[in-house]
Amino acid sequence: MRTSTLLAPHRTPPRAQTNLVRAIAAAGRHPGQPSPAAPVDVSPQAVHDYLTGLTEPVRRRLTARFPAAVGTLDGAPPAMRYAANRRRMRPTRFGAWSGQYLLFDPAPPGRVALVYGDLRTADRVAVLVPGADTRLADFARGLGGRRHRAPAVQAVNLYRAADALRPNRVSVVAWLGYRTPRGPGIDVARQQLAAAGATALTRFVRGLTVVAPHAALMLLGHSYGSVVIGLAAARLPAQVRDVAVFGSPGVGVDTAAELFATARIWAACAPGDWTRFVPGVRRWGFGHGRRPTDPAFGARPFCTAGVTDHDHYLAAGTGSLAALAAILTA
Repeated sequence: MRTSTLLAPHRTPPRAQTNLVRAIAAAGRHPGQPSPAAPVDVSPQAVHDYLTGLTEPVRRRLTARFPAAVGTLDGAPPAMRYAANRRRMRPTRFGAWSGQYLLFDPAPPGRVALVYGDLRTADRVAVLVPGADTRLADFARGLGGRRHRAPAVQAVNLYRAADALRPNRVSVVAWLGYRTPRGPGIDVARQQLAAAGATALTRFVRGLTVVAPHAALMLLGHSYGSVVIGLAAARLPAQVRDVAVFGSPGVGVDTAAELFATARIWAACAPGDWTRFVPGVRRWGFGHGRRPTDPAFGARPFCTAGVTDHDHYLAAGTGSLAALAAILTA
């Protein structure tokens, strides 16, 4: 397929994304097959194989012409996504944010994924999934301006703790790739938003396994983020070695075995965490099942020393931060 097909001008990001996805799909078809007439679901591996087969100048041109498409393509080389998302961020109020972004979509409520460390060399990669009320505007500053509630801050705390144990071999991703529910409200007690988030998370994680094929992965779910992980668990690739949930209202099932995950399952809840009082039931579409810290659930416990509420599990100096860093790097 000629590069000119990819670089045909388009006025809107949706058409640009459609064109790029079609081109990637066409790259893997057998000779004589017609080009797809509509957007198709292309695996992260196919995306990676196609884009890494292009020359560096062509990849740069693709990134410059289609930043909205390249920046969201799971399986694309991280350097391409970082450059594409940086280009998307510049004209927005988030343009001053620093870092490496595998995802940036400013359309409300916003989606973003920030990477600490080097995915190319990491042999341990963690993905943090935040919970209810998290929005793009609060991603770096925290809900209510409280930094300990910011996914970007929580992720860097975990990265620093893990990097101290395994220098230059760890990467941590703060992933806000789904619409979180507003709380308190009916959506927090239901699974609809978590189900959509689980689909997006599964594809994102599969993309990570493509760009970091030798790394063991760990997923961490805080609060409603644990529901997202629970619904994704059965579809996660075998590279996901550990799943840890904390401050969890439930993960959609009543036992760890029902997750059908190959990963080890860890769970913790601090004594002062309000989720201790959430009923561990599911009825008429409400509730998330038995709490993961219930001994009958079957998860492995970890320390929460120093945590007195729902939001400090990844705060510096806590026992939970040390425990999660140790699990990640073991």
